[in-house]
Amino acid sequence: MLDLEPYRHCELCPRRCGVDRVAGQHGFCGEGAELRIASIGAHFGEEPPFVGQSGSGTVFLTGCSCGCFFCQNYQLSAEHMGETLSVAEAVQRIRLLADTGISNLNLVTPDHFWPHLREILRQLRDAGCDLPVIWNSSGYSRVEMLREQAKEIDIFLPDFKYALPELARLCMGREDYPAVAREGIRELVDCKGFLRPFDETGELAASRGVLVRHLVLPGEVENSLAVLDQLYEDHGPMLPISVMRQFRPMPECLQRNRFTRLVTDEEYNRVVNHVRELGFTRVFIQPDCGDENFVPDFRHAGEPFKGNAKRKV
Repeated sequence: MLDLEPYRHCELCPRRCGVDRVAGQHGFCGEGAELRIASIGAHFGEEPPFVGQSGSGTVFLTGCSCGCFFCQNYQLSAEHMGETLSVAEAVQRIRLLADTGISNLNLVTPDHFWPHLREILRQLRDAGCDLPVIWNSSGYSRVEMLREQAKEIDIFLPDFKYALPELARLCMGREDYPAVAREGIRELVDCKGFLRPFDETGELAASRGVLVRHLVLPGEVENSLAVLDQLYEDHGPMLPISVMRQFRPMPECLQRNRFTRLVTDEEYNRVVNHVRELGFTRVFIQPDCGDENFVPDFRHAGEPFKGNAKRKV
């Protein structure tokens, strides 16, 4: 049975807004106590161990507790596109997707809807759906909540966006992101270990563990180097990481006149060279700036990624 109590004085994320979402109040994430989802479908834009042969079964939740102004999914985090679904409706749609042979169930930006998602996972498992579940998050999570979620989730895919507090303050209004993310990743690795199997080809889909993502930002190489240093210090060179170059300026970037260009070859190469200097061995890199066909447009909820439509043909 769905337990709405955590929404009544919401402290699901580190912002701990304390609002009564059941009564219609909204905290930073901008969402109430009704489940809102922007898209459910097979996605081919993730790293190979998650895509496998048939795609990752992504569920894109509306709203976000991190709220970076440059977010590629700003239509969800800032504009709150999405439809309201009951638990039963979400379960039905996910079961239909599971029947297509997807590699996993991938919950994207999920922290602020944990009560609903926990019930959805319970009902899916009661129905015999045993797909690995991915918690695909910003890295800005309360460690107490991660301990609870680790009992239900198989794979954790956290970002480590910022090692520099001043950059975190600029991008999301909070200086505590580096400490919160670092503590959370340590907790997750303790609970789940490193991602396994780690198959760069995608022939063997991952079933358990942690992979950490980091997006390189234009003009912020020093932040990326510090992120790598901290990950190495905490976990050593065997930690699976994904060092992404897919940044593209979003509307708010142009309005703020910040991050208005792509990452240069020189910037990205500096970061990749540091990866090699530290000795990381399980690494995904993006030599180019990513595929424009995997920049989403959630106005097309049926298929927000043009790249997915091409892969499904």
